[in-house]
Amino acid sequence: MNVWKALGLAGMVGVAASGALVVRSERKRRAYAPDEVRDQLQQRFAAVSEEPRPAVAPPLSRGKQLIGKLRFSRER
Repeated sequence: MNVWKALGLAGMVGVAASGALVVRSERKRRAYAPDEVRDQLQQRFAAVSEEPRPAVAPPLSRGKQLIGKLRFSRER
């Protein structure tokens, strides 16, 4: 058997196996009732909204941006 034929068959088997996995996961996803999906999304949103948000640093001035770029170029 030619090496290329064996590689081609192995590739076809891999594509078929990955397709079967995609179909299985799609069936699991569609098995949820709309109410269950809505409840899960609301729970996730509540969990995320309760977490404290980190403070956002003010943007750097143009001079500090240029200094940072010059430092980076010198380190090379």
